[in-house]
Amino acid sequence: MPRMSLCRSTILLLCIGSLLSLIVPGLSPAAEKRPVVVASTTQLADFARQIGGDQVDVRSILAPGADPHTYLPTPRDVETVLSADLCLENGLHLEGKNWMGTLARDAGKPLLTATAAITPLTIDGGGEPIPDPHAWLSAPNAAAYVNTILAGLIDIDPQRRALYESRAKLYLQQLRVLDAWIRFQVGQIPPDQRVLVTTHDAFNYFCREYRFNPGNDYLSIAPVGWSTGGEVGAGITPERRRQVVESIRRSGTKAIFVETTVNPKQVREIATETGIVIGGELYSDSMGPAGSAGETYIGMMRENVLMIVEALK
Repeated sequence: MPRMSLCRSTILLLCIGSLLSLIVPGLSPAAEKRPVVVASTTQLADFARQIGGDQVDVRSILAPGADPHTYLPTPRDVETVLSADLCLENGLHLEGKNWMGTLARDAGKPLLTATAAITPLTIDGGGEPIPDPHAWLSAPNAAAYVNTILAGLIDIDPQRRALYESRAKLYLQQLRVLDAWIRFQVGQIPPDQRVLVTTHDAFNYFCREYRFNPGNDYLSIAPVGWSTGGEVGAGITPERRRQVVESIRRSGTKAIFVETTVNPKQVREIATETGIVIGGELYSDSMGPAGSAGETYIGMMRENVLMIVEALK
């Protein structure tokens, strides 16, 4: 008899729990499900995590240090995208041969282009103007990315709108502080010494925003074009190399920089030829690995600026 009473009590408790899960949305298993967001790059993944917090499962296709221009998707990437509620791409041809768009389309998943609200700079792409994809390297542009991703998260998960908006509000304030800090740090470099030479054309937005390379229309000085792979603008030609060497010699810059995602061979050769030191390794197309100072967007920007200012001031 006591055993039967115990069984009845257990069944009653289970029934009450089921009823409560139907009545109270917060107790519903469906409400507890975290949306899965799959981002093409580490920067996009970081922006999504800052907004989504623990309520969103964010996964990055690219690992830290990988080059989005040359990346070739794997079968595991296909499986990852199949689990997504939302896919994020940078767009503007950053993902060489549109690999993220292809993954999302083939899986039938919604795709959000994070640069949708940005007016891109244009650069030379093999004799024709093309949009520069590296827009995140300006803190004000990063804020535009965040607002676009916020709207995408709210669209797929409107129940958590207030949480997403609260986190985004705090993060946008952090980006405004970052922007002011960068301007203060760069102000330590005399304007005529603000010459930034890197491996490839990743720093146009940074140069334009923070007034580097006045002799080059505040755009990047780099031996390799905007892409490091088989896309338009990739590679180095003898004429481009000659122009870069001449620009470096005329500028009188104290240092030039390599990048974490690009083979440093070309820049090291040019440094030897011009007698200019290597000022350090900058984060460009990817953030740093877990545990490094550059594992977040704010961290990578902070470390880049400190390295640049230390080498050029």
